[in-house]
Amino acid sequence: MFSARSFRHAALLTAGLTAAMGALAADHIVSTKYGDVKVDNNVKRVVTLYEGALDISYALGVNPIGAITTRGSDTVSTYLGDRTKGLKIVGTTRETNLEAVAAQHPDLILASSRLSPEQYKILSKIAPTIVPKSKPHSFPSWESETRLFAKALNKTAQGEAVIGRIHDREADIKNVVEVKIPKEKRNVSLIRWMPQGAMVMSTKIFSTEVLANTGFNVNDGGIVKQGSPHSSALSLENLSSIDSEWVFLATMNLEGQKSLDAAKKSPAFERLNVVKKDHVIPVDGQVWTSGSGPIAASVILDDIQKMLDTKVSYPE
Repeated sequence: MFSARSFRHAALLTAGLTAAMGALAADHIVSTKYGDVKVDNNVKRVVTLYEGALDISYALGVNPIGAITTRGSDTVSTYLGDRTKGLKIVGTTRETNLEAVAAQHPDLILASSRLSPEQYKILSKIAPTIVPKSKPHSFPSWESETRLFAKALNKTAQGEAVIGRIHDREADIKNVVEVKIPKEKRNVSLIRWMPQGAMVMSTKIFSTEVLANTGFNVNDGGIVKQGSPHSSALSLENLSSIDSEWVFLATMNLEGQKSLDAAKKSPAFERLNVVKKDHVIPVDGQVWTSGSGPIAASVILDDIQKMLDTKVSYPE
């Protein structure tokens, strides 16, 4: 029979083994572009170096401590709202301030698939750095990125739920589109209006794929080169290539809006059938032509829903 002392030794041994197993289970492995990365199960200080990563983090209920600015701004995208209060800026879409990243003492860094091997080597010495294998900004990639970053944040189930909600809403809106708009009138283009002119956005970027998933036929007029996110700037005389049944028109900043207001006064713009039909839908360029992620997808779907509610009637 075991003595009381033996039982105490056995209990201590069991407790020790349990603690050891717990320590071994305190982190997990994430497969990334630059190999397997070990990540703590309960990270507290997250820095994002990619707009999609910031969006995904907030969608998963995680508040990063540092992020890069959005294109054409000195802060992050305004569509993210009050979530970003207290967020430290650690760089831009063009350049990461490595000292600013290190100063945040992160225990996890979420980066873009564009991150170079040289920068990865530096950042990975600061904290575990997660780099997606997929191309940024394309619609399929936001799903894989959500799954990747969710795994890094130990929120896999939440990630699947977020993806499911977006697809459910796309399906709901598609049902409305198919009832309200005849098939031959679902032709749509996405345009980014810049001071130098209009740029037609590719049919292969994040926002246009969301648009396509709601039942619209997205086209780029055949002027966007394969692999490019948008065309060159069009002159006012060449605007006919964007004359779809519908146009979502995105401006990035005040200068773009001023240029658009000026263009609206030109005969070339007024001659467009989409303008005559009042089928030009102004949208936020930070979301539609620069953003990605579940929250950005929700904003895009809100804009499509608003268009359906205000511009289209149910057939009699």
